[in-house]
Amino acid sequence: MEKEKYMWRCIQLARNAFSTAAPNPMVGAVIVHNGQIIGEGYHIRCGGPHAEVNAIRSVKEPALLKESTIYVSLEPCAHYGKTPPCADLIIEKQIPRIVIGCQDPFCKVAGRGIQKLKDAGREVTVGLLEEECRKLIHRFTTFHTLHRPYITLKWAESADGYIDRSREGGKPYPLSSPLSSMATHKRRAEHKAIMVGTRTALLDNPMLSVRNWSGETPIRVVLDRRLSLPHTLHLFDGLTPTIVFTEKEQESTPNISYIHADFGENVLTDIMNALYERNIPTLLVEGGSRLLQSFIDSGLWDEAYVEKCPAILASGVKAPRIDGISHTCEKRLGRSFLHYINSTKNR
Repeated sequence: MEKEKYMWRCIQLARNAFSTAAPNPMVGAVIVHNGQIIGEGYHIRCGGPHAEVNAIRSVKEPALLKESTIYVSLEPCAHYGKTPPCADLIIEKQIPRIVIGCQDPFCKVAGRGIQKLKDAGREVTVGLLEEECRKLIHRFTTFHTLHRPYITLKWAESADGYIDRSREGGKPYPLSSPLSSMATHKRRAEHKAIMVGTRTALLDNPMLSVRNWSGETPIRVVLDRRLSLPHTLHLFDGLTPTIVFTEKEQESTPNISYIHADFGENVLTDIMNALYERNIPTLLVEGGSRLLQSFIDSGLWDEAYVEKCPAILASGVKAPRIDGISHTCEKRLGRSFLHYINSTKNR
């Protein structure tokens, strides 16, 4: 179908902002006049112009807008946020036809943009490639409907199911390759925050940066129940905002925030609530094994990336387990295989 072709282009454009749009959703827009695309755009980053604005601005002959159709993967906003409502702009430019992929789940929009366009006498079609458009914003939807970050788990394990040898101090066993390390840093750039447990922070002293990729280093999150971690660790260098969850009382310092948490049965839920309140829409959990398993056992995860390496460790720290896996995607990554697991397909 001709219309589907234009919506696919919207989706393609939107994906360009996978690492930059959050906490806003990825959105693409295409403007068509007499079967020809005359304008297109996508939402590049939070605080910047929305997809519809960029698409309208790209049209070289604005007079054609009055005879055009705008395709947009997500319902145009109808409220004032960091930018004016896109629905108002479409009405102002007298664009007569609007084709929308899916309705916005955000409570301040949620159908209001569609209704505003209809009330202005515009021809509005909703639901073109709806499933594909919903997949495009699944992180955004999770954040606004479940009131927690979209959670990605990641670890590397040996061929016999260990993530490291047993050790007290010293360097971790190098399971990842330079290529898979680059992929990990890319994934970090695609998340707003990254979390590790106390033991991983102490033994590995990770920087949790994106030094092998381009993009912003995520907010660092660490569990330190008894405030036992030394401040000589990279996590406390102050170069990147760091959130420490602890049961102790501690005053925050520049770029290091201490948040009190009850380390009981619901500690992970409480932490997710705290991250939600701070508008952190995505979280990457990198370790260690105990922390990852806690997320799995609590059902608090949305996707997982498991790098399976050819090395044999024979003993050590057992890798986390996700039981009942029936849907995985596998691809070669250097000497390893990367397995992708989507939680919604395995429940």
